[in-house]
Amino acid sequence: MADEETVRRAALALPEVTEEAHWERPSFRVGGKIFAVLRPAERRAVLKLPHDHQEMLFAARPEAFAPARWGRLVWTFVALPEVDDEQVESLVAEAWREVAPKRLVRRRGMDSPALPR
Repeated sequence: MADEETVRRAALALPEVTEEAHWERPSFRVGGKIFAVLRPAERRAVLKLPHDHQEMLFAARPEAFAPARWGRLVWTFVALPEVDDEQVESLVAEAWREVAPKRLVRRRGMDSPALPR
């Protein structure tokens, strides 16, 4: 079962990530762009994932993943007690790749779907 610290450790282990407040919640950014936000009171995270992966997650595990809508933007709510640490680490890395500068992703060799541990 994942928790807030799982997300924080996974995010801060990635290159050039900073933790900053966003509407009084912890957010994780790379190049000034948010890729993850923690919602501790709700025991969930919000991640910026590719649309095709979101749809698959919503269909396969609705108890763990749900759409987080802000206008036209759709991010992914992750119910942390419903997923394990390894899955959270992988999803956080995927969200990082969505917003990280492509030069950084390539330079760090992180453009594959799975990151080395």
